[in-house]
Amino acid sequence: MPRLSLRLAVITTAAVLAAAPARAQSSSDAALSDYQAKLAQYLEARQAYEAEAEVYWNAVSEKRRLRNAKRRNHEAIQLTDYVLTQPPLYSGPPRPINPLAPGPEPSEKPPIPVVADFLAAAAEQYDFTPQRPASELDFKRAYARAARAAGLTREQIVGVYAFETGGRGGYETQAGLEPPGPGKHAVSPALGYNQLLSTNSVSILAEHGGRLLALLRRKANALAGAARLALERKIEALKRMIAFSRSVPDKWSEQDRLAKTTVGGMGIHAAILDIDIGPLLQVQKLLDSVQYARAKGYSAPLTAAELELMNLTGDGNGFDMVTMPQTFRAQVPTANFFQQSGYERNPVARRTKVVAGLIAEIRAHIDRNASTPSARDLEAAF
Repeated sequence: MPRLSLRLAVITTAAVLAAAPARAQSSSDAALSDYQAKLAQYLEARQAYEAEAEVYWNAVSEKRRLRNAKRRNHEAIQLTDYVLTQPPLYSGPPRPINPLAPGPEPSEKPPIPVVADFLAAAAEQYDFTPQRPASELDFKRAYARAARAAGLTREQIVGVYAFETGGRGGYETQAGLEPPGPGKHAVSPALGYNQLLSTNSVSILAEHGGRLLALLRRKANALAGAARLALERKIEALKRMIAFSRSVPDKWSEQDRLAKTTVGGMGIHAAILDIDIGPLLQVQKLLDSVQYARAKGYSAPLTAAELELMNLTGDGNGFDMVTMPQTFRAQVPTANFFQQSGYERNPVARRTKVVAGLIAEIRAHIDRNASTPSARDLEAAF
């Protein structure tokens, strides 16, 4: 009898083992079928959202174009010249995970480069390694000198710094990575005290490279020996960067492509970290905003919050809000002053929803962070 039981056990075990691949296959098929059903639901919801979003953001662009035309013709801007509804938000299911994939699903967006990438690109393309400051305070002093020489005020410089970095950022602070910590990732290539984008770096060199070279040559002429040779080598590298930045038409879209999709464009952004070039680039961005407002007939000095508004959204968009009637501000969505990708990356614009809220948030943020030890160091550097 025991021998019969043993034989039955062997037969049963063999049957189980024979059936195991079939069950595994069945389980795999079920998981794949479930994934495909969820993927179809996700794609349907996502496509519906993207169709709605495209209509909305096209309307934002068209309204902006019409407002610009009205300003050129000295016509009054009306409330109806803005999109007055909030942008659509995706509320469908998340993209499902493929159970048969060997790793995570590929990202729908390319990875954002970080400081190490900018440095490697600069060394490869321009034989350039930025000269780092001996201390954070040294960079603040160089930044304050450049700002003062350009006619910017202490209030403007400290206010923008307080908003953009929370009053804590260092000269190499990158958006999303301050303070550094496990699990953190860059949310944009924005660097420095006023968080210049890599496209800003390319654009500024293309438009103002001659002015920056003249300032550096003047500084080199006052030096001697090894210090002068080092700065002259730096000037030669900057000339190569300027030439590359001018290899495309002077359009933001072309400069954006150069900054984000070429090694040469990526390498230009490393200049933000250089103690001689970095302050000049960042100051030029703010100076452009001040000069834009003056050219448009706005004679009042820009407050720190107004300058930050232009720094945050671009000169044209920021000026639109700075000069907007108070009665419009509580009704006009902030989405009118962003591209879709920029809006989706900007939690302040999304959270505040309308222009009045955005301006109030900027002012509160500046007031709250202008008294940090690091912001006070920058104030004292003036």
